[in-house]
Amino acid sequence: MTTGTVLHADLDSFFASVEVRDDPSLRGRPVIVGGGVVLACTYQAKARGVRTAMGGRQALALCPDAVVVPPRFAAYTEASRAVFEVFRDTTPLVEGISIDEAFLEVGGLLRLRRQSPEQIAAQLRVDVRERVGLPISVGVARTKYLAKIASASAKPDGLLVIPVSSELLFLHALPVERLWGVGKVTAAKLRAAHIGTVGDMARMEQRELESLVGTGTGRHLYALAHGQDPRRVDTGVRRRSMGAQHALGRGPHSEEHLQVVLLGLVDKVARRLRAAGRTGATVTLRLRFDDFTRSTSSRTLPRPTAHTVDLLEVARGLLDSRRDDVADRGCTLIGVSVEGLDDHPAQLALPLDATSSPTLDDTIDAVRERFGAAAVQRAVQVNRTRS
Repeated sequence: MTTGTVLHADLDSFFASVEVRDDPSLRGRPVIVGGGVVLACTYQAKARGVRTAMGGRQALALCPDAVVVPPRFAAYTEASRAVFEVFRDTTPLVEGISIDEAFLEVGGLLRLRRQSPEQIAAQLRVDVRERVGLPISVGVARTKYLAKIASASAKPDGLLVIPVSSELLFLHALPVERLWGVGKVTAAKLRAAHIGTVGDMARMEQRELESLVGTGTGRHLYALAHGQDPRRVDTGVRRRSMGAQHALGRGPHSEEHLQVVLLGLVDKVARRLRAAGRTGATVTLRLRFDDFTRSTSSRTLPRPTAHTVDLLEVARGLLDSRRDDVADRGCTLIGVSVEGLDDHPAQLALPLDATSSPTLDDTIDAVRERFGAAAVQRAVQVNRTRS
C-alpha cells in the first residue's frame, strides 16, 4: 500500500462557513462570528490577523470593515449532523473529534469500491459540498497524526495525501510546534536547545529529549518524530463531558443577568445529556474575568443526573462562591460542563415533587423538539436579550 487509509476531515472555519452559506451576501467578505470574543472568522478576516478567541475590539481594530454576526448554535449543530451523515455514508468507521472534524478509516473500502483512499477523500469533499453546502479539507495518511497535519496543510478547502514513502521527508521539514503536545513552554525549551524542526528532534537520542522536556513528553514526541502513532480510528469513543459557554463581553453585568445566563447554559447542557441518554455527576463552572484571568470550580453530586433543577442548584452554588471575585474583577465569560458521564438513566431522588420529577424535563424536551428551542422558556428568561 503506497498510501495510508486514515482520513482526517476538517470543516473550514465552520461557524463562519455556515453563516456564509446561509447568507450569500457575505461571500468573499471578512466575517466574524461572535461579539465580545471571536468564535470563528472567514479566511478574509484571518488574512488581516483576526484569530479565534481574540477579543472583539482587537479583532475590529485589525479588520474594521468586518461583518460581525451573532452565533447561531442550532444552525451549526444541524450542519454538523448533516456532515457526519456524509461521513457515515462513506464508511462506518468514523471517530468524531469535535463538532467539525473526524477521523475516517477507509482501508476496508478499497476492494468494495475499487477506489484509492485519495479518490474516496476527493468524493467525500464533493459530497459534503453538494449535500451540506460547506467547504471541507481532508488529509490522507498512514497514521491519525499525519492525516491531521495533512488536512491542516490542505486548508482552505483542499486535499493533501502523504504517501507512505515520503512521510518522514514531509514530517521532518515541519517546525516543532506542529507536533501534538508541543505548546509554548515546550517549544521554547526546544528552540533554546537549537531544535527548530521535527527533523532536528528525530536526530536526537530519546534520553536526551526526555531530559530536556520530561520523560513522558519526551517519549511521546520521540515517537511522533519518527512517524510512530499506533492509535486506530476508534468508533467507540464516548465524550467524557458535555458543556456550553457564553461570552458576555466587557462591561458591568448584574447578578440577575449572570443568573439568567447560567440558567440558559445549564438548561442547554441538561437537554444535551438527556438527548444522548447520559447522566453526569460532576458540575464544573468556568469563569473568565475582565483581566483575562480564569477560574474553575467544581462539585460532585452523590449520584449522576441529567435533571435540570439538580444541575442548576449546584451551578448556582458554584457561582455564588465566586460572587466577590465577579464583583471585583468583572466577568466576560461563563462556562458550564457536566463531567463523569455515565450511560445509565438518572436515579430518582426523594422526596419527589413537580419540579424534581424528570417527567417535566421530558415534556419540555418534547415540546422544544417539535416547535423549537424557544417554544418553552423559564419565566426569568422571557423578554431578556443576550448580551
